[in-house]
Amino acid sequence: MRFFPGQRILFQGDSITDAGRDRANPAGMGTGYAMMCAAWISASYPEHNLTFINRGISGNRSADLVDRWQEDCIDLAPDWISILIGINDTGRYFSRNEKTTAEAFEQNYRKVLEHVKSELSCGLIICEPFVLPHSEDRLKWRDDLDPKIRVARKLAIEFGGIYVPFDGLFAAACTKREASFWAPDTVHPSDAGHALMAQAWIEAVGC
Repeated sequence: MRFFPGQRILFQGDSITDAGRDRANPAGMGTGYAMMCAAWISASYPEHNLTFINRGISGNRSADLVDRWQEDCIDLAPDWISILIGINDTGRYFSRNEKTTAEAFEQNYRKVLEHVKSELSCGLIICEPFVLPHSEDRLKWRDDLDPKIRVARKLAIEFGGIYVPFDGLFAAACTKREASFWAPDTVHPSDAGHALMAQAWIEAVGC
């Protein structure tokens, strides 16, 4: 168990992390993998009195994290930060021709991690962005997303973070059931997809 009693664990990211959370409720965790992780760990270690926080925001890209990092991360003083970001950096290019290069993605990601390193003493959990291959147009996303996945892997090593390989996880899962079972629109997981993510996250963290 990596988490010590009384620690605060922050989930950050886009709509996959947001998962419909109630913005009016600071303790709202949404209905996705972040909520499932928090619920399972809290049930398994009630005596630890852990606090879980979700600040994922639907539609966010890496640049959005930079813009809100002080308020939605540093000011919350977490002991652990889990970050899942990147799919909108890719998706926005194909939907609106707003390109975030792998270099810009790395620059943004590095900014938030360096901010954490300079302001906080906390653990990092870096989650791999992903897209599932059950529609022809999404296959085209790989050329843009794969370099961003390599950036996430590189930064996890450089900053000593735990790495959760979600893209590979879903690739393996698609050998057991069709991709639409795990994520009907290729990006947003089903309940089963979120549960699969939660299992992998908990295993990677060692809870």
